Amino acid sequence: MRSRYVLPLLAAGVLVVGGCSDDGATTPSVQESRLLNLLPDHNTLRAQLRAVLEEQNGGLGFEMWATILDRNGKVVDVVFSGEQRGDQWPGSRVISAQKANTANAFSLDGFALSTANLFAAVQPGGSLFGLQESNPVDTRVAYAGPVSAYGTAHDPMIGKKIGGINVFGGGLALYSADGELLGGLGVSGDTSCSDHIISWKLRHSLNLDNVPAGPDADSNTDNIIYIEDTLDGFEHATCFDLEGQGNHIEIGNDLPEDFPVGPEE
Repeated sequence: MRSRYVLPLLAAGVLVVGGCSDDGATTPSVQESRLLNLLPDHNTLRAQLRAVLEEQNGGLGFEMWATILDRNGKVVDVVFSGEQRGDQWPGSRVISAQKANTANAFSLDGFALSTANLFAAVQPGGSLFGLQESNPVDTRVAYAGPVSAYGTAHDPMIGKKIGGINVFGGGLALYSADGELLGGLGVSGDTSCSDHIISWKLRHSLNLDNVPAGPDADSNTDNIIYIEDTLDGFEHATCFDLEGQGNHIEIGNDLPEDFPVGPEE
């Protein structure tokens, strides 16, 4: 629920996906075209994000940014939930795009990794330490065009490759009802735990959550795994919640049951 308060491993081999935007307008790929056909229009996507925020998601209850990109790493849409662009953290626009890029870049047809699943492995001494430096954001794409267009149907990131790696909650791969990996979704604007929860619910509402498998042993999905004893494997740190926002640990753990993955029946 929204708040009025304001407060302040894997194996060593890693697939490196380029983030440069040296390609101009091209004919959409089959996967890109299919993703576009499955997505709602810009205003409907924004409305779906806003609907998720009316629920309890833990965290701060802040407004959010969401970015969707295709399997080739090209941004398809960017939306924000507030009435105005400044109602959510401005920096979270690019972070949401990073998260979408990361989830897409490190998920496969048979195995999904959320950005939350990468948190432990990139800590100092972890098996993927330094991963977050591997595919930098293309700043020409991130900060191009008029600021007034950010988060609109004409956001300058749309149609371009943003790149970037983000290694905390909020990024999820997108799978069609028949299991095809089509791209990634990134959400940012609250705590990283709540970002994951909101992203999960939004992906579910889009019916793009037919996840084949993932590191969460309890659900065999890409759900967040909160740290219990030591931070290793695919775990993620816990966060905090303002009064009235719900318990992010309980909400996060219950996501696979309350918002199950798989094609809509």
